[in-house]
Amino acid sequence: MYAYDMDTGIRPPGHVDGRSARAERTRQAVIDAHIALIRAGELKPTGAQIAARAGVSLRSLWGHFGDLEKLFEATGAELLRRQDDAYEPVDPSLPLSERIDAYCRQRAELLEFIAPFARSSEIRAPFSRELQHNRLRYFERAAFEAQVLFARELDGVGSEVRCQIESSIAISTTWPMWVSLRDVLRLPVPDAVEVMKRAVKALVCEAMAARRPAAVS
Repeated sequence: MYAYDMDTGIRPPGHVDGRSARAERTRQAVIDAHIALIRAGELKPTGAQIAARAGVSLRSLWGHFGDLEKLFEATGAELLRRQDDAYEPVDPSLPLSERIDAYCRQRAELLEFIAPFARSSEIRAPFSRELQHNRLRYFERAAFEAQVLFARELDGVGSEVRCQIESSIAISTTWPMWVSLRDVLRLPVPDAVEVMKRAVKALVCEAMAARRPAAVS
C-alpha cells in the first residue's frame, strides 16, 4: 500500500514518514538541550555539550543544523514560540495608568524569562548575523505592542515624532534598558518595573502633548 495518492503525490492527512519524525525529534532534542544549557548558566555551550545533553552524536547535531547560525535561528524561533504561547495582550480599553502598569509588569516578566538567553546572545552577537536578527525581532515586537496598546495616545502625532516615541518605548521595555536596571544598578525587579513605568509614562505623555489639534478634539 502506498503512503501517498498515486495521482496527486500528496500524502494523506496524519501520515508522518518515520525518518522525518525521527529527524524532527532529534532537531527538537538539540534545541531543547541548547535552551536548557543556557538556562542552567552555560552561556556559551559548545556543540559537544549540546549533543551530549540532547543524547545525540556531534555528527548528528551538525548533520541537522549545519552550523551555529542555523542552530541560533532554530533556538530563537523556539523561544519566540514559547513566549507566544504564554502571551496575553494587555486590554487596550483599560485606563492609561492601568495599561502602563500591566504592560510594564508583563514586559518585566518576559525580560526575566529571556535574561539568560540575552546574556548568552551578548557574547556571540557581534559575530553572528542570526543573533543580531533575533535581537531586532524582539525590538520590533516590543514596538508593535506599544503601537497597539497606546494607539489612542499616539493617534494624531506626526509620523517622525511618533516613530521616535515608539522606538523610545521599545528601547525602554527591552533588554538594553533592563540589563542596565538589573545588572548595572542592581535593582530588584519591583524597583526596575517602577523605573520602566516612569519612562513609558513620560513618553506616552509626550505623545499626547504632540498630538495635532484635530486629533485632540
